[in-house]
Amino acid sequence: MVKRSRALVVTLLAAALAATGCGGSDDTSGDPTGKETDRVAYITAFGAVGRDAFAWVAKEKGYFGEAGIEVDIKEGAGNQQNLTALKSGQVQFGALDFTGAVIQAGKGEFTDWRAIAAVHQQTLISVMTTADTNITTPKDLPGKTMATGAGSVTELLFPAYARLAGFDPKTVKIEGVQATALNGLMASRKVDALGTFLLSRNALQAASKKEVVVLPYSDYLRDLFGNAIITTPALIEKDPDLVQRFTDALLKGLEYSIEHPNEAAAILNKVKPTYAVAAGKGEIEAMSPHVRPASGAPIGFMDEKQVTQTITVLQGADLIPPGLTPEKIVDLRFVKKS
Repeated sequence: MVKRSRALVVTLLAAALAATGCGGSDDTSGDPTGKETDRVAYITAFGAVGRDAFAWVAKEKGYFGEAGIEVDIKEGAGNQQNLTALKSGQVQFGALDFTGAVIQAGKGEFTDWRAIAAVHQQTLISVMTTADTNITTPKDLPGKTMATGAGSVTELLFPAYARLAGFDPKTVKIEGVQATALNGLMASRKVDALGTFLLSRNALQAASKKEVVVLPYSDYLRDLFGNAIITTPALIEKDPDLVQRFTDALLKGLEYSIEHPNEAAAILNKVKPTYAVAAGKGEIEAMSPHVRPASGAPIGFMDEKQVTQTITVLQGADLIPPGLTPEKIVDLRFVKKS
């Protein structure tokens, strides 16, 4: 009798689990169609700032939900941490500086990733200074001191930028520092210029209370992408449909953000109350001109020729050895030209 009772309990428990969906890893209770909800984690390029607001916009506006995906958004801290999080399986998707990641892939440091969409069609790294330094063109930099994030792509690419701009990079003293210290160093005039992202222009202006001069690397290094969205080759092979749905929803959030910067910044402020709406709006507006491809292709499109040229530029600057090819760093199937 005891055996029969135990068997009955097991049978009833199994039926209950099947009815509630607890027997699987996905919850279908919130979806009237009965389809499973995919759960993934995504890491931003750097913290919770305007340039990364589009992920929270995609979540707030319901774009991920419409795609059948529940997304846990984590704050990133640059390429090294983000690629480590992806490699270890802590996240399935992420954003990062594409050029920096290509350098790491070319050196064999991180290779288990693929870019699936571009956030910025041009690199946003730049030389930035204040008007009182009288630096108005790249050729004013020789003899000056420039602070940049230690080991950052800004520092790595500076020699290539300098040579194309027509001066010897060795004539500029480079100080590698913590990225968070940059604006303070410039505001206190302990350095003459910064190697940083042009999106921080408003922050530098607020810190220095001076007019800011920006010298974009893209004036000379035109073929480099800025941030990109990445995932793993394994996930692409296992579930390309999930990758497609995630990409579409995230890019929908990106497009909405640049079209509604104030609302996007307000959504970000709900997540990060210490980050002011005005600051978020300023960053989104600053990056907006760099989001849409000049060719008229959809937001997120990565042109294979531009990817190839990126590799060529980095090889020419002796930042990576020969051998890297586009298929080792991008998967172009998820954002088609038309």
